[in-house]
Amino acid sequence: MREESMGCAVRRRVYRRNNVCRLPAGLLLGCLLTAAPVMAQMPVPELSHQMTRQENPVAAPDFILQDMDGELHALKDYRGQVVMVNFWATWCPPCRREMPSMEALYRKFHQDGFSVLAINEWEDPELVFPYMGQLSVFPTFPILFDREGEVSVAYQVKGLPTTFLLDRKGQIVFRAVGGRDFNHPEMEQIIRELLE
Repeated sequence: MREESMGCAVRRRVYRRNNVCRLPAGLLLGCLLTAAPVMAQMPVPELSHQMTRQENPVAAPDFILQDMDGELHALKDYRGQVVMVNFWATWCPPCRREMPSMEALYRKFHQDGFSVLAINEWEDPELVFPYMGQLSVFPTFPILFDREGEVSVAYQVKGLPTTFLLDRKGQIVFRAVGGRDFNHPEMEQIIRELLE
């Protein structure tokens, strides 16, 4: 137990610096309980607004996933739109922090052909639905479920949140690992350019 706690403390420092969650839910919960008094005194880092442009865009792996109502969403059905694909989980603090900014960006550009697909990792709708009610803004974009983590493997996701921005051709043109403030003028400019 001591080794897990020490390893967790090291990983928590990495999370605090980079706004990335890298632990499975069970281990993360234990870490949060043991580290909570120390973490409460630590400053919360600002979320970045930058994404990394991919020098050689590649086709985004296709998927078909269910939303909270059991309806299927296939990535290929969004071809012709600019799509943000975001991988997240309820146990991930930076995921919670960035969700309202994704909603703000979605509301600004949805009518122009911009979509957001938020893919929850390893969890069930029964857990996620009440979590959505705890957010400052209830997301109006689709929340999809990758319960076995197969889609995250296809996208080579190493930590949560991880976000990909796809152009109208379905190619991955930007990527970000860690929490982001998507409701930022620089992000808006990227979306406008991709929509044009």
